[in-house]
Amino acid sequence: MKIVQPIRNLRQIESMKCILRKNPRDLLLFVMGINTALRISDLLPLTVGHIRNENGELRPLVTLRENKTGKLKQFPLNDSILSILKEYLELDEDMDDASFLFASNKGGAPITRTHAWRILSGAAQQAGLDDVGTHTLRKTFGYHAYRKTKDLGLVQKLLNHSSSRETLRYIGIDQDDLDAAYHKVNL
Repeated sequence: MKIVQPIRNLRQIESMKCILRKNPRDLLLFVMGINTALRISDLLPLTVGHIRNENGELRPLVTLRENKTGKLKQFPLNDSILSILKEYLELDEDMDDASFLFASNKGGAPITRTHAWRILSGAAQQAGLDDVGTHTLRKTFGYHAYRKTKDLGLVQKLLNHSSSRETLRYIGIDQDDLDAAYHKVNL
């Protein structure tokens, strides 16, 4: 199994969005993935009922049970997700609560993990990126959450990791980053 990396460069993230824009479902998959820290196994089976309440309004917080851990996960729909999600839902007014957000064109089921990988790796190749797969989405969230908050404990909790060491390795903080920290202190 190939180790994937987070997308560290914001321009490359925007490039991926532009490439995926031609298919609203695929764009939503990418944007939700990089903004929620969900594993692909939790992202793909999301239904309209997960994100919309009985009044047809988008939920401020989405709650689900993680497949891997069995733990409840709750996350807000941020502005990036909301803008794309609203456009996506307007495209198909026949979507009901049982409809999968990432429905297969064959109907009745969400796209597979393999299909999601093909979508993401194809877009990454067009954007000139290597080492991109479905887990890149979650790693990208973790990397940018850490860069913006500088709170490793928070990111560890968001990713549901058991150790900070695991989180640092996971989000791609490498020796160059550690060396740069030594140079910044320079007392």
